[in-house]
Amino acid sequence: MRQLLCTVLLSVTVLPGLASAEIYRWTDAQGQVHFDQRPQAGAEQVEVKPQVVERDAATREREARTERFYDARRQEQEQATSQSSERQAKREQECSKLRDQLEQVSQGGRYYHEDAAGQRVYYSDAEISAVQRQLRERVVQRCG
Repeated sequence: MRQLLCTVLLSVTVLPGLASAEIYRWTDAQGQVHFDQRPQAGAEQVEVKPQVVERDAATREREARTERFYDARRQEQEQATSQSSERQAKREQECSKLRDQLEQVSQGGRYYHEDAAGQRVYYSDAEISAVQRQLRERVVQRCG
């Protein structure tokens, strides 16, 4: 409620000043022309129109070219950021998978693969150690 009252009071005091912001022109006894916001004896009100600057075709084209360049550059940066984020997410996923595999192999157990005949062929301790070493190297190489 207080804020509304302040807004109303501000509007009542400022708006009349804005509405009466007029420019007056008069010439003094020495023939010098003066401009002021307060009317003097013999002053006439001057209508002030805002100046609109028109740009030529070459300037408009140059501005459009610059705008296209900055738009293209912005898109390239957004695309590079997106690709970097995708690569980072992929790398984090790969690191997680490698660490999980290393942890699983390090826990021990019997690991095997099936041969062409469908028979289980168990890995030796040396082969498991080699796989652990390879996984550690890959984790260090890819994940830091």
